[in-house]
Amino acid sequence: MNTSADYDVAVVGMGPTGCVTAARLGQAGFKVLVIDKATEIYPKPRAIAMDHEIMRTFQELGIADAAAKYTEPFTASEHFGADGQMIRRLDMLPPPYPMGWTPSMVFLQPPVEKILRERVASFSNVSVKLGCELTTLHQDTEGVELVYNDAAGHVFTARAKYVIGCDGASSMVRRLAGIELEDLDFDEPWLVIDVHANASGLAKLPECSAQYCEPSRPISYVIGTGNHRRWEIMLLPGEDPETMLADAQIWQLLARWITPEDGVLWRKAAYRFHALVAKDWRKDRVFLAGDAAHQQPPFLGQGMCQGVRDAVNLTWKLDHVFRKGTSDGANEALLNSYGLERGAHVRALTTTIKGIGRYICERDVTLAKARDAKLLADQGGVVKSVPRQDLIPPLDAGVGLFSPKSHTAHGTLFPQPLVMQAGAAVLMDDAHGQGWRFITFDSALARTIQDVACGVLDGCAVICPEEQDGICAAWFAKHRCIAALVRPDHYVYAVMHSVDEVMTELITLKGRL
Repeated sequence: MNTSADYDVAVVGMGPTGCVTAARLGQAGFKVLVIDKATEIYPKPRAIAMDHEIMRTFQELGIADAAAKYTEPFTASEHFGADGQMIRRLDMLPPPYPMGWTPSMVFLQPPVEKILRERVASFSNVSVKLGCELTTLHQDTEGVELVYNDAAGHVFTARAKYVIGCDGASSMVRRLAGIELEDLDFDEPWLVIDVHANASGLAKLPECSAQYCEPSRPISYVIGTGNHRRWEIMLLPGEDPETMLADAQIWQLLARWITPEDGVLWRKAAYRFHALVAKDWRKDRVFLAGDAAHQQPPFLGQGMCQGVRDAVNLTWKLDHVFRKGTSDGANEALLNSYGLERGAHVRALTTTIKGIGRYICERDVTLAKARDAKLLADQGGVVKSVPRQDLIPPLDAGVGLFSPKSHTAHGTLFPQPLVMQAGAAVLMDDAHGQGWRFITFDSALARTIQDVACGVLDGCAVICPEEQDGICAAWFAKHRCIAALVRPDHYVYAVMHSVDEVMTELITLKGRL
């Protein structure tokens, strides 16, 4: 048995969630171990969509421009009812974009995942062990011992203060920690078909993504990057997934759109679309993130996004706990807020996605027609575009680290405008960092609060933005406040309406951290 060094954090799993987790911890200077049983990146796409919050995270890691080369704006998604009429339309927010990036986009997963892995490997304080499988976890009051094997059967041990399981739906970390999943009551069998369409195929295909909410067989069509097109096709009762995955059967299902002469099958898989969430996101020094903690139907393309949100939420809190250097009630409350915040958010978003899935999957013709009539009536008889981002809930400010004085802005993402720095327009996070931020347009208030804010929150940036497009100004007008205190994950901790309120919020936060 070989024994490796001690680590601050061990990350199990090196998919997108594990990579973001490891890279953020590595960037923060912590000693990190990453293990994954695969040796190579899966060469075909599984995730296909992400949003501006995820690109903002990539921006913090210094890889946004590289990743953006493999993205394209998500086309509108048009939903068609039982009689073929459009019943709903999802699209994007118009520019100027509030987070500095296209609000929703499609991407090519393998090269983006490669960029993430390269970023992880760039940190000398991060040790990556591929082709290694976790077998055992032992916890005590000071840390966790991990035992893992490589492909040759060699056994290794490592010790870490914390372990984060990012190892997917069949998570070994989850099983070893004894954490159960709760079924949120959605279980449907689907095929996922990826095609590289050629010129003749592209000429035949719709110019928008689509949901065919047809009782005979619900189908999703997604326009990916370049010539990548995806179909998600519901399996009907009695259909055998393996039989339906035969090439001849797949082309029969796609015949409505294209023929074998119009493209090449790239990937085909049978899935059960689940809605599951961990009953506990933490067991002492072991945490879950990504698919290890939750699985949801793909109807809003938020699966990978949710995992990245987990990674960001947990890593900034671990960073704070490590830097504080003590173990006390405040630290435990902060770490416990991870599961409270992310669990509530996953449940809320999954409820929305399940609602979309239920109406897409309606097989009863009479009920489907009634659904169509209601959706149209609710829009006044005319289909109106709904921004996809309007369907993403805020964090529940009642369960986590937010000001006790509630406000509708709490738990929402603070925008990222272009601001002037040294005569050039740059994104706000690039100009002012990604820690705690106190933001106001009142320059006198900013000067008054500078020392106090930095005394409460080490490294807190006090920002009086000289912005380009009025994004922050509109935000402050909407929320009728003079200042905002923003967490390291860009969620609004508090808004304030007076100098006295500013002081009260800062003192209260100091007591909580």
